[in-house]
Parts: sequence; structure tokens; C-alpha cells
Amino acid sequence: MILKKSSSPLTFSHISHCHPSLYKTPALNLLFIIFLILLLLLPNKTLATSHDIKMVITAAFVSEKGMPIYDELAKYLARKLNRNVDVISGVSYQDSNLLLKQGIIQIGFVCGLPYTHNFNEGNYRLVAIPVMALEKGDFPDIKGYQDIPQKYYSYTIVHKDSDINNWQQLKGKSYTYNDQNSNSGYNMPRYKLVQLGAKSWEDYFSRIVVSGSHEESIKLVANGIVDASSVDSLVLDYDRHIGDKDAHNVKIIEHLFPGGAGIPPVVISNKADKKLLTQITNELTNMHHDTEGKKILDKALIKRFDLPNDANYDDIRKMEAAAHKAGFRDHQE
Repeated sequence: MILKKSSSPLTFSHISHCHPSLYKTPALNLLFIIFLILLLLLPNKTLATSHDIKMVITAAFVSEKGMPIYDELAKYLARKLNRNVDVISGVSYQDSNLLLKQGIIQIGFVCGLPYTHNFNEGNYRLVAIPVMALEKGDFPDIKGYQDIPQKYYSYTIVHKDSDINNWQQLKGKSYTYNDQNSNSGYNMPRYKLVQLGAKSWEDYFSRIVVSGSHEESIKLVANGIVDASSVDSLVLDYDRHIGDKDAHNVKIIEHLFPGGAGIPPVVISNKADKKLLTQITNELTNMHHDTEGKKILDKALIKRFDLPNDANYDDIRKMEAAAHKAGFRDHQE
């Protein structure tokens, strides 16, 4: 994790995006803990009155290779709001949730599963929902998003030359997932396993690897290290769009599920200025009407942002509840 401190107190112009597994190394983990403690020890009043907006990225509508798009988005919002907007990425799901909960970070691009937990606990409010632009036929094995606005898929993938063509053929094979806090990487395939009658990941797969990111999961499958994974459709779509070799070396054998699930949303901390919610929602949902804003959306393969709608995420809640009701045993890392 690389910290670049800006001239303003309590702001960081960028925390560079890195593989989540790097936080398991003692030096970087200690560095982040120290950073977090120092911020948490500051008076809440100082945080609440800071003019700068801090925006964390944990679930992106692009892959890691498209992170500069968020810098463009931050600059766009900064000009519209006349406030500095700092991008923070490479932070784990758990740490970003804590930072948003405390109001240290105001805006988050987060995964739908942590969103449902934090919304239910009163930590987040919904700001806007992306609607993706890709349609059926843009890539041979995708269904597209024209029929499921505000949704996305978990793509179950295998190597492009694999003989595996469905989940039944995955039984006894090796598998990788990114993180247990991920909806597309963990919650949705877990629900698939429940539907297949499995009581645990180990019931179904011979070997399970925790990759740390969707990009790493794609790489492991593309290079034949594991047989399969289920990954965020937005990540694979974007990497294919930019011609990434690994993304083109896998094939999709199933879209989980036919109607998809609530797409990773934009949220705001409940401790943030109430006016900021209205301002950010207004700017995002009108981006597609702005010439500069539309250029940024086009780069991210986004058609537009829609207004908040928490019911859009009930499918995620349903899948998690079904796993708990079935007594499904989560993977022990």
C-alpha cells in the first residue's frame, strides 16, 4: 500500500490499488493498522467538517486495469462539487467497511453483499446504481445487461479449452474464489451449491484456493492452475474489452443466475454530510447527459447511473439467507 499525502490535512490524494492478499504481509498490515488507529483517534468533529471527500473503491465496475477511470470520475465530481475528491483503493472489504462506518471515508463503491449488511445495520445509505451498457453478442458467451438493468452476473468460468460445460461436471474439480465478503465470488456460487444439495465447499470440490481478487481468480483459471471459478461479470467484461490475454483464455459456462443480482452500488456513510448524498446522487444520475461525464461512462462500459433502490439488493439477501437456512458450512481458510 502506497500512501501519498496531499497538502491538505487528513487527505490522501491516492492509495494505490494492490492485490488484497498483500495486506496479509506483516509490514503492510501494521502500516495500515497504524494509519487507521491515527484516524480513529482524531475527534469526530474534525472528520465531519473536512471539506475534502474521500472515495473508496472495493468493488469496481471495471477491473484493476481500469482504475484510472476512477481518478477521472473523482476529478469530474471535484469540478462539479467544487470540492477535492480523493480516491482510495486497495483496501480490504473489512477495512473499507470500518472506514465508511466511522465516517473517515464518505463515499464507497462497494460490493452488494457488504452493502446489504451495512445498510441493515444503519451504516450506509444508497447513493446510485450503475446500469451497464454491454449487450448480448458483444462477446460470444455473454447474455448482456439489456434485460437486467441495475443487475450483474457471477460468471462461472473454466479454461477456454476445457471439456467442462456445466456445474455438474465441476464436482470433484479444483476451484478458486476471491473473498468470502464477495457477492459474485462467494455468495452467488454458494447459493448454487445449496441448490445442488451440497452442505459445504469441500462436499463438492477436491481443492479450494482463496485468490484474493477476481483478477487473480481469472488468472488462475486461464493458466490451468485451478479448474474453475465464479467471478464478477463486470471485471471479466472490462478485461475482455481491453484485450487482456487471461480474460480471453477463459470461457463462461454459466451466468449465476438468470436474472443476475443487485450490481455493486455507490454508497455514502451515514456520518457524512446529509447534503452530500443529494449532491452526489444528482451528479451521478445526470452524468450521461453531460458530454464529459458520458465519455467517462463509456470508458467504464456504463450506460447511466440510476436513483437509489434498496429493494434491488433483496436477491442478495435471499441467497445468503438460503445458505444459512440450509446449514451450509462456509469454507475455513
